[in-house]
Amino acid sequence: MTARRSTSRRSLSTRARTRLRLWRPAAVLASLAVGAALALTGTAAPAAGAAERVDNPYVGATPYVNEQWSAQAAADGGEAIADQPTFVWMDRRAAIGGAAGKWGLERHLDEALAQGADLFEVVIYNLPGRDCAALASNGELEPEQLDVYKEEYINPIADILGDPKYADLRIVALIEPDSLPNMVTNAGGTDGSTDACIEMKELGNYEKGVGYALNTLGDIPNVYNYVDAAHHGWLGWDTNMAPAVDEFALAATSEGATVGDVHGFIVNTANYGALDEPHYDVTDSVGGTTVRNTDWVDWNQYVDQLSFAQGLRDLLVSRGGFDPGIGMLIDTSRNGWGGPDRPTGPGPETSANAYVDGSRIDGRIHPGNWCNQSGAGLGERPVTAPEPGIDAYVWAKPPGESDGSSEEIDNDEGKGFDRMCDPTYEGNARNGNNPSGALGDAPVAGHWFSAQFRELVANAYPPVDGSGPGDDTEAPTVPTGLTVTGTTGSSVSLSWTASTDDTAVTAYDVFRDGTRVGSTAGTTYTDTGLTAETSYAYSVRARDAAGNASARTAAVDATTDADDGGGNGTLKAQYRSTDSAETDNQIRAVLQLVNTGSTPVDLSTVQLRYWFSGDSGATSFASWCDWAVVGCGNVTHGVSASGSGTPGADRYLEVGFSSGTLAPGESTGDIQLRLAKTDWSAFDESDDYSRATNTSWADNPRVGVYSGGSLTWGTAP
Repeated sequence: MTARRSTSRRSLSTRARTRLRLWRPAAVLASLAVGAALALTGTAAPAAGAAERVDNPYVGATPYVNEQWSAQAAADGGEAIADQPTFVWMDRRAAIGGAAGKWGLERHLDEALAQGADLFEVVIYNLPGRDCAALASNGELEPEQLDVYKEEYINPIADILGDPKYADLRIVALIEPDSLPNMVTNAGGTDGSTDACIEMKELGNYEKGVGYALNTLGDIPNVYNYVDAAHHGWLGWDTNMAPAVDEFALAATSEGATVGDVHGFIVNTANYGALDEPHYDVTDSVGGTTVRNTDWVDWNQYVDQLSFAQGLRDLLVSRGGFDPGIGMLIDTSRNGWGGPDRPTGPGPETSANAYVDGSRIDGRIHPGNWCNQSGAGLGERPVTAPEPGIDAYVWAKPPGESDGSSEEIDNDEGKGFDRMCDPTYEGNARNGNNPSGALGDAPVAGHWFSAQFRELVANAYPPVDGSGPGDDTEAPTVPTGLTVTGTTGSSVSLSWTASTDDTAVTAYDVFRDGTRVGSTAGTTYTDTGLTAETSYAYSVRARDAAGNASARTAAVDATTDADDGGGNGTLKAQYRSTDSAETDNQIRAVLQLVNTGSTPVDLSTVQLRYWFSGDSGATSFASWCDWAVVGCGNVTHGVSASGSGTPGADRYLEVGFSSGTLAPGESTGDIQLRLAKTDWSAFDESDDYSRATNTSWADNPRVGVYSGGSLTWGTAP
C-alpha cells in the first residue's frame, strides 16, 4: 500500500467528544488466547445491537485485538504494545478464507466474539488494477475485472459480515486505500501520472468499485464505511483538495451508493506523516518568508495529519455534500518519530528552510516517501474521539508489516517490486527526485518485517513503557486561576494561569460536568454548542509530552445566556492568533463566523469588523485574504476609519462575503487575513482593540458581527 503526492500545489463542526484510550491490563495480555477482552476506560456498556448506527462507533466499544499480530509483536520485543487493536487486511480473494498462515475473515470475527469485543476493524483492499501508481501494492485483479471484484470479493465479504451472529459487532470497514486519490493526482496532467492510472481513470473502475463496496456493505446495518483519503503530503494543496472531494463524491454516488453510505473518511493509512507538528505552524514566517515557501512544505496548506483531517472534513461537508456528522480516522501506527533525533523545540531562524527542518518531527527525507521509512516510530496508541471531528486514532497498518520488498521477490499475491522500497533509489517526480529513505532487506508487502518493527518500538512516541528522553514521570502542576471570562446563549469562555512542568506543558484538557470536551495548547478555551440558560461545571488539567497529567482544578460554574437566536440565526465571531510579533509591518488576523442559531444565514448580508490602531506612518492601507475555507474569491475586505476615540481602535478591517449560506451549527472555517500600510511602516499592535493572544479558536467579543448593517454580536469600541 502506497502513499504519495503530485507535484501540484483549512473550520470544524463541533462534535464534543470524550477522549478514551484503548487499553488492556497487562494481566489480561497473557490470556489473549482464551479470549480476554480489550476494554476502554470510562466507557458505557457495549452497543445493544446493530439495528441503529451510532454517531461514533468507537465510543463505548471494546475493539478486537488480532491475536496473530499480537503474538508476532510480543515475540519481537513489542510486549508492551501487543494488546493494541489493529485492522485486518483483506488484500485478495484468498485472504477471505485465510491464506499463507493468516486467518480468514470469519475466523477473525469468531475470535472477536470469543474475546468479548464489540468492534471489529477490516480493510477492503482489492480493486481491479489496484494501486496504479506503485508496484509494491499492485493486486491480483486486472483493470477490467470489475465483475470479479463484485462477485468474488465484495459479495463474499458482505455475506460473512451480514451473518446475524455478528450483528452485535460494530464493523469498521476501511474502503480501498490509495485508489481514489490516485485518480486525482496520477491519472493524467501531472509529472507523477502513470499509464496504469490513466487507464483506470478511463475505465472508471476505481469509482465503480468503491461505489459498489459502499452500497453493498452499507446495506449491512452494523457496518461503518470509512473511505481512504490519502494524507496531507498528497492532497494538502488547495488544487488537489477540491478535486479530491469531487472524486470522493463521484465514487460515493456510483453503482447505487449514496453519500449516506459513507460514515467517514480515514487519512494517513499506512503512511508516516506526523499527527501534529508541535514546533511550527503553516502560518509561520521567518524573515518575511512564509514557511509554505520552503522545500519541505512546498506551498502545502497543511503540515500535519490532524489539521489536514479537520480541514478536509469541512470541505467534504461544504463542497462534497457529505453528512455534517461524518467523522475522521487517523492512522497513527507508524508516525510517532521519537528517538534521539526528535526535535524538542523550534528550529533556528536563520532561514525559513532551516526553521522548518529544525522544527519538524517528521523525519523523512521527503513527505512523498512512503515505503518502510527509516527512523520512524510507533505513534499515538489507538484513542477514541481525541479531537473534534475525529472519531479515533487507529492502527490501520499493523506495525511490523512491510510496505513492500526492497528488491524483487517472486510471490503469488500480485505484488511487484517498487523502486521506492529500494534504499539505493534516488527518487522520481512524486517525491521530488529525492532518495527513497527506505529500509533494506524488506519482505513483500504485508509480510512481517522484524527489523522495521524493532525500530518502530525503539523510536515510538509516545515512548513505549514510558521510556524515552529523561524517562519523564513527573506531572505538571495544577493550573490555577480558572475563570469564566464570557458566556453566550450557546458558549462558555474560560481562562486560567499556566502550569509548570519539569520538561514542558504541551496541552490543557477541559472538562465539562466531568467529561473532557476539548484540549488546547494555550490558557483559554471556548466551549460551544451548549444549551441556553443552562448551568455547567468546568475544570482543567495540564499534560506534558510524556503523557503525565496534573490533577484537575476545582470546578467553576457557568450559566449560558438566554437563547438570542430568535429563529433567524445567531452569529458570533471567533478568532485565533497566528502571529506573536506585535511590532512588525503587517497585521494578521484569522477569523471565523459561527452560526449558533436554528436557521441558515445569508452570508452576503453579514460583515465582521476587526478594530486596530493605524499608529504613525501612512494613513492608507492594503488588505489581503491569504486563504479561506469558503474561498478568498468569495471574501471581501477593506480598511476604514472608525471615528472611535477608544485607544487601539481608530481603524477597522471589514470583512464580508459576496455570496453563500451558513447552515445552523456550522462555521465558515478559517478566513486568514492580512493588512499593511501602503508605506509598509511598522504597527504597534500591543493595544489593538480586537487583538488577542489565544492560538486556538475562541469567541472574541471585540470583533463585531454586523447583519444588515447593524451590530448583532460583539462590542464596538
